[in-house]
Amino acid sequence: MTPHYALDVRTATAHFPGIGRYAANLARALAPQLAPAERLTLLANQPPAWSVEGQAEWSILRGGPFSLSQQWTAPRVLRRLGAALYHSPYYLMPYWPGVRSVVTIHDLIPMRYPRYYGASERLAFGVASRMATRRATRIVTDSRATARDVERLLHVAPARVSVIPLAADPAFTPRPASEIEDARRRYGLAGDYALYLGSNKPHKNLLGLIEAWACLQPQPMPLVVAGAWDARYPEARARAEALGLGERVRWLGPALEPDLPLLYSGAAAFVFPSLYEGFGLPVLEAMACGAPVACSDAASLPEVAGDAALTFDPADVQALAHTLHRLLTDRDLRADLRERGLRRAAQFSWAATAGQTLALYRDLAGRP
Repeated sequence: MTPHYALDVRTATAHFPGIGRYAANLARALAPQLAPAERLTLLANQPPAWSVEGQAEWSILRGGPFSLSQQWTAPRVLRRLGAALYHSPYYLMPYWPGVRSVVTIHDLIPMRYPRYYGASERLAFGVASRMATRRATRIVTDSRATARDVERLLHVAPARVSVIPLAADPAFTPRPASEIEDARRRYGLAGDYALYLGSNKPHKNLLGLIEAWACLQPQPMPLVVAGAWDARYPEARARAEALGLGERVRWLGPALEPDLPLLYSGAAAFVFPSLYEGFGLPVLEAMACGAPVACSDAASLPEVAGDAALTFDPADVQALAHTLHRLLTDRDLRADLRERGLRRAAQFSWAATAGQTLALYRDLAGRP
């Protein structure tokens, strides 16, 4: 029988920026690696705006990941396709797909940091995550740190968990000086800057970064804060105002996706002080663009950074400030980290991620 795999790519939309990027990049890298006897169907709820080269087919699965109807429509579609295996990149999924299934769990932030979530949010996340991991044949995590969380917090046997690292999108490469200068003009950036790219959710520790930035006297360059802003958490910006940081912290807000490699490439340094990450793609993206990186030593980040970044305890403001001072005042150190970062990022690829995922599919569904 022809091995037939179904990958759910309904999350490959702007509503799911990180998970969507994972689903789309995995689909693109999987299709060219299929053996002639294998089939891959990508499940979408509308015709996609992106394409895949290789032997992949598309099928419509009505309703998004939040819809109750997927619980009965997805099994019907999978039966019609004759799929042997279903893969969901998100914990909200059809829990009885009728075939062997894989679910990717990217992080367990609501369980690790419950104080940042309401009671109903914690309950919904806990129930859905337990359903996903109990019903799936195999669980994939992006890092060993998340695998340990899944095993401990969701009581999953280690033998059911496979760790398959992510990679930076191919768009993240060092950009020419002319393109960087154009992006600087458009964003009103002049001269060197340090970059933070991420949200202002509490576990990202942006407040700690602002506190550490204020400890640098004087700051050798401005700190640029880019990324989605959640109005529920105004503390970091309010603290910057209270500390009188003014133009020493620039708040860009969300940057256009095509501009992200330019912002990374133009940064004198990239800093990522997160308390918890399931993987920490911004660290890898920054390295792939040639930005010297300083990141916290928490959760999965040491797995991603290896020896190619300066690391610090994210709960220690003084340690963060000391690390920033070293990075921002030592050009030779930054040059060394740039080269290390480029080598480190090159060790991760979507081809490798897809190859490991396909090996898992074959193990569960039978080789061609």
